[in-house]
Amino acid sequence: MLFFLILSIFFVYVRIMEYLCTGIFKFSIMKQSLYIAFICLFFLSCSSSPEVSSPDGSLSVRFEQTEDGGIAYSVLRDGQTVIESSPLGFLTEEQPLRNGFNIAGTKKNKHTSVWETVWGEERFITDHHNELVVSLEHESGIRMDVVFRVFDDGFAFRYVFPEQDRRELTVTDELTAYRFTQTAEAWSIPWRTEYYEGLWQKRVINHSQFSILNSQFSNDTLCSPVTIEFADGTYGFVHEAALTDYPAQNLYVREGALRTYLTPWLREPIKNEELKIKNEVKAYVELPFATPWRFVVLTRTLPELVASRIMLNLNEPCAIEDPSWIKPAKFMGIWWGMHIKTMTWEQGPLHGATTANMERYMRFAKEHGIGAVLAEGWNKGWEDWKHFDFTTPYDDWDMDYLSRLSDSLGVQIVGHNETGGNAADYEKDLDAIYRYHEANGIHVIKTGYVAPIIRTMDGLQWNKGQSGVRHYRKVIETAAKYHIAIDNHEPVMPTGLQRTYPNLMSQEGVRGQEWNAWSADGGSPCEHVTVLPYTRILAGPVDYTPGVFRFENPIIPTTRVHSTLMNQLGLFVCFYSPLQMACDLPEHYMEHPDAFRFIEHVPCDWERSLLIDGKIGDFCVFARQERGTDNWYIGGITDEEAREVAVPLSFLNVQGDNEQSTKGQCTKYKVTIYRDAEDADWETRPYAYNIEEREMTADDTIRVRMAAGGGFAMELKINQ
Repeated sequence: MLFFLILSIFFVYVRIMEYLCTGIFKFSIMKQSLYIAFICLFFLSCSSSPEVSSPDGSLSVRFEQTEDGGIAYSVLRDGQTVIESSPLGFLTEEQPLRNGFNIAGTKKNKHTSVWETVWGEERFITDHHNELVVSLEHESGIRMDVVFRVFDDGFAFRYVFPEQDRRELTVTDELTAYRFTQTAEAWSIPWRTEYYEGLWQKRVINHSQFSILNSQFSNDTLCSPVTIEFADGTYGFVHEAALTDYPAQNLYVREGALRTYLTPWLREPIKNEELKIKNEVKAYVELPFATPWRFVVLTRTLPELVASRIMLNLNEPCAIEDPSWIKPAKFMGIWWGMHIKTMTWEQGPLHGATTANMERYMRFAKEHGIGAVLAEGWNKGWEDWKHFDFTTPYDDWDMDYLSRLSDSLGVQIVGHNETGGNAADYEKDLDAIYRYHEANGIHVIKTGYVAPIIRTMDGLQWNKGQSGVRHYRKVIETAAKYHIAIDNHEPVMPTGLQRTYPNLMSQEGVRGQEWNAWSADGGSPCEHVTVLPYTRILAGPVDYTPGVFRFENPIIPTTRVHSTLMNQLGLFVCFYSPLQMACDLPEHYMEHPDAFRFIEHVPCDWERSLLIDGKIGDFCVFARQERGTDNWYIGGITDEEAREVAVPLSFLNVQGDNEQSTKGQCTKYKVTIYRDAEDADWETRPYAYNIEEREMTADDTIRVRMAAGGGFAMELKINQ
């Protein structure tokens, strides 16, 4: 485009000079000078850096090359640099791919589409981006494309190795970096945090002092994702999308940039030593191959950050031909009793997963509109954790009877397959295991990998290394063949694969509710749940298991849930999962049946979702519209500080495409409000709450006080 503009200006200029210049000799000299200038301009235009902008023009990504053929990129927003020149490329055992590149060609594309989710926080998602493909040829003959996609709220890129003579590469390092220009605060957890079950912490990243502040991150690095608060009040989110057959991305701070550290293959026993960046095998790549997408969300407000759908748009469309069998559901479970030590997983006097106890849970679920019940500890193997048998129940579990009862009640059984980290044996038997579950009407399985290093088909490996990633993908694909959905515990961090395989419905990867039952530190602080909606949950649905209604535990009296009862209700709206577990015991719910009514009513599949207000680590207020209805649910949670929030209902008059609703502002809603009482407090009066009903319209604003560690929940239905 720049070349043609320069060319047009040049020829206009030549014609003017022809008119002005009367002497032949004088014109000849002038024309020669102009043609020399034209040649210079031509080469200048051809050598300009390839660049692509977002559809609204606010964000631009520029591909750059150094004199030695090194490759990099930079990012501008509204003309201001937000990421300065940051390196791209790889180190491989075969050939370092950090410089020596020539641009073989470039190509640009535009894309706009709207696609419907099988389930999700939103029913319809718009994918609107511009794309730049930079085709490179390395001096060794290796060909590689860098594909950039720029959205209005961020950008992404991936490396693509097309089919070529070379068939394999052994990656020892990925050189991708993010050199932000602003001082920032980053929310993160260390990459070696077992199962990602850590407390997210905020650390200062100062651009001018990166090397000094590296010590603040200890000798470890950070797992992806990382949520960033910039000094100018804007936000960022660094993560990856479409992770498959490649190690998970981690990040570390060094030499003025946030850099990539791929989870390595293990070749020797784990030692408590400093992070090794070089000379580790990270990935074995067979060409042709495309890496996961590296993406950065950049928004001016927190609601815009939460609303970004870049990660899902970067994944491939649904690969399941008919996904109609995949149904979101709330469920209960024989689970919390084991964590508070009133039941056991293994068979014995306190065994939880017995036929009689499961029937009790299922009949309670039926009575209260809960769609499924999880049973942990129903199968042999819990007594020694050496080999779990996923097709042989304990003697006190009658699978045939419970399967028939499930059919008659219309309450599903959620299976549980804990591997103890022995992924290899589980993978060998997947077909037999899933045939057994399908035959017994079980179409949801909660998988588990409780071991810091899992045993894969390639031996002991990190669960988020390439071998672990391959295993999880194998599980998802095999489960789909048997119409089984997966709730994956001890997972690799989600990267949006639920778009391609919507039977991957939920994952753990979080310090969840169970820590409040037995953690030596007394339980998660109030702040913990106010960080997760802006960090871990931005990576995908989370099985946090909300809904505790009794906070005291006489068996482990030093540990408890740090919240009020209303905070537990708010979590059902603030924490997204299409498989949402109400985790407490039936008898505890009946101590507060009026509050339990909200859990009975709240759905877990949404038409639209909005962050109304919030601050990372302090509080959040979400509003979500039930899919296919005009019903709305609002939830709020706060940290250890009590606060009052204003909830304007103006969103009721806005459709998903931002057009005004046809219902009009006079539509009246019946609003049921579940809120903390005035004297509520998570430590002293966690059960103090009020429930009230009001009639309101979109013109109204509701003011709600949340107690320390408190929250609220609302149900809005059109008055008939």
